[in-house]
Amino acid sequence: MPIVRKPKATLTTFSAAQKEAALAAAPTGVDAVDWSKGTTTSGDGVAATLQALRRVRGKNKQPTREQVAIRLDREVLAKFRASGRGWQTRVNAALVQWVKEHEIA
Repeated sequence: MPIVRKPKATLTTFSAAQKEAALAAAPTGVDAVDWSKGTTTSGDGVAATLQALRRVRGKNKQPTREQVAIRLDREVLAKFRASGRGWQTRVNAALVQWVKEHEIA
């Protein structure tokens, strides 16, 4: 499986001349545009610019957990979900505690 790497953003901010040209070309009455955060594109269009700016999370180098699909009783799942964010971590902790108490071989 290939490693997904975060693309390097090679976008540059507008120069002073580009800001002035953009403001001059803007319709009259529109002066609230903040061009200080504008970026130039490589000519590939908006989609390519957004893709370059989007953050990409890479593969976990040292995974400590494995993703699996299990079936749990609805009541058990409802109780853990009702306890708020992090319920999956609490399910894992409960299973770890059970395994320690029962010494599964």
